[in-house]
Amino acid sequence: MLRRAIDLFNLKGYDATSIGDLTSDLGVTKSALYHHFPSKESLLEAACEEALGGLNRAVTRAAKQEGSAADRLRATVAEAVRVLVAHQPAVTLLLRVRGNSEVEQRALRRRRRLDARLAALVGQAIDEGAIRADLDPAVVSRLVFGTVNSLVDWVDPDGSLDADGLAAAVEGLLFDGLQKPSRPSRVSGTINASGS
Repeated sequence: MLRRAIDLFNLKGYDATSIGDLTSDLGVTKSALYHHFPSKESLLEAACEEALGGLNRAVTRAAKQEGSAADRLRATVAEAVRVLVAHQPAVTLLLRVRGNSEVEQRALRRRRRLDARLAALVGQAIDEGAIRADLDPAVVSRLVFGTVNSLVDWVDPDGSLDADGLAAAVEGLLFDGLQKPSRPSRVSGTINASGS
C-alpha cells in the first residue's frame, strides 16, 4: 500500500491526491486502507520516515567510521547515494515536501537537523585542511547534497544501475573534480537517464 501511495503522491502531488484516489488505485475499500494507515497523513509520514530514516542511518554510519572528517564526508556522500537509489520514490516525495501540514513541517525540521550535521562534518573537513576553506560549510553541504538529491530527477529506477558504481562516480566527481583520475574508476553498470 505504501509503495503505491508514494507513487501516486509523486504522480499527482500529495495535496491533490485524495483518499478516494488511493483506494481506487489500490483496489481496496476505505476501511481496508484505514486498517493499515489511519489517515492520508500517516502514509506521508511513513514515506518521509523511509527516506529520512535511511539518510539519517547513512550519516550516522559514516560518522562512526575511522579516519578523517574528509573520509567520513566521502563515505556519507556514497551512503546517501545508495539510500537514494534504494528508496528513490520516498526520497523524491520527501524532496517535494513544502511544509503545508504538521507532518511536512516535522519532515522539514528533520531535514534541517540532518543538513546541520552535514555542514558540521564539512566544517571539520575544512578544519583538517582536507577541503577548501574559502566557502561556507553550509553552502558546501547544500551544493554537495543538492547534487546527490538531483539524482531523483534523472536516474531510471528500472534501468540497469549499479548503486555502488553511481556512488563512486558522484563521490569521485565531487571530491576529485573532472580531472583524469590517476587510478582506474570504480564505476560499473549502465546508468539510464530518465529525462534530460
